[in-house]
Amino acid sequence: MNDKIVMPIWTFGLFIVLMNTTMFNVSIPSIIRDIGVSAALGSWIISSYSIGYALSTVIYSRLSDVLPIRKLLTVGLAILGLSSVFGIFATSFQSLMVARIAQSAGAGAMAGLGLVLASRYIPAERRGRAISMISSGSALAFGLGPIIGGLISEYIGWNGLFAVTCLVLVLLPLLLRLIPKEQPKPFRFDLLGAMLTVVNAVTILTAVTKSSLVWLAIGLLSVAVHAWHLGRGKESFINPKIFARPVYLKLLIVGFCILLVNLGNLFLMPLALANLFGKSPLVIGFTIAPGAVLSAFFTRFVGRWIDRYGNLRFLILAQCVIACVLTAFRAELGASPYVILIGYLFFSPANSAAMASLNNETSRILPADLIGSGMGFMQLIQFFGGSVSVAACGMLLAHEKMKSLTHAYESAYGLLIAVCLCSLVVLLWYVVTRPKKALPA
Repeated sequence: MNDKIVMPIWTFGLFIVLMNTTMFNVSIPSIIRDIGVSAALGSWIISSYSIGYALSTVIYSRLSDVLPIRKLLTVGLAILGLSSVFGIFATSFQSLMVARIAQSAGAGAMAGLGLVLASRYIPAERRGRAISMISSGSALAFGLGPIIGGLISEYIGWNGLFAVTCLVLVLLPLLLRLIPKEQPKPFRFDLLGAMLTVVNAVTILTAVTKSSLVWLAIGLLSVAVHAWHLGRGKESFINPKIFARPVYLKLLIVGFCILLVNLGNLFLMPLALANLFGKSPLVIGFTIAPGAVLSAFFTRFVGRWIDRYGNLRFLILAQCVIACVLTAFRAELGASPYVILIGYLFFSPANSAAMASLNNETSRILPADLIGSGMGFMQLIQFFGGSVSVAACGMLLAHEKMKSLTHAYESAYGLLIAVCLCSLVVLLWYVVTRPKKALPA
């Protein structure tokens, strides 16, 4: 496989998929107004896509252990593209929800299969560059999505957002010509395990977002049932062998923390710019975008450095930079909006480097038959980290703003700093206990 051609195309596809979330974030007010629903109901336009995207990511990753990547990619991008065409003509809440849920069912193919493809077909000495490129596509989507979404919504209308995602139908034939052909393997699909994975994710996320003990109890019960199912010894949807690897479990904790910090910061920065300095959505987007663009620019260098000097050095260095930026935000956030602009110029590249190093390290410690399961579950845990972060920061802001708005943001950033430091401790623990040699990919 010619990864110098495949990975840039794949990164562009992932950029479109992730931007499909950030574009809609800034368009929610106009969508709610046009279709005439409440803000609570309108929030499901975002939540339904995010939850479905996370679940489909782990499903595609797991199926890649037994089914050809080409076939899974065809199904995923066809669903995503056709549902986007349907969304262009959506005029009601019901049709819009159908389009978003269908989009999420296909969107997970790009994120779930991208890391599997890189881990399976790119040699270890070049893999860091490929995974770093994927991470930069994610950073660019978070930075440019609000700007592009705002411009399209203002001058074309929110239905035009679906036209952007239709571009995946152009990418599909290109990728099918370039991706290696594989033979399917015999397997028994664990329908019960897949259903339990969905129930686990939905119930726990609902418990977090609604701060509900009832939903938490239901979620924990579903997790207990799933654990019993995994212990039965049959071929299961979530491969239980990945949990028998202590070093992998440590990386799961690090991945959870990294996404918690990243999405927590991305949640807090726009709010701080709007509430402390009265900035408009478009100005907020232009304030955040330079960091995302710089992150994409540094991709070629970060990937080479990771391949040359190793994952762990850059993972530790990146988290130290992130901790310093968060500390600066906590201390000087209310001084000027330029604090956020300059801070994110360091935060975004560091976060991309951390994600690339983490995913590359994960691919190196997993044997070939666990790549799909391990990488997919890693991404699901990362998504949980981001969801927990947004909910926790939102509740903390609501509680602390009774003292002062500035104090509320200081408390929220204090939480993110604590999580970042915990991640560093676990990472150093991993350094001490990791295998001396990476497993062959």
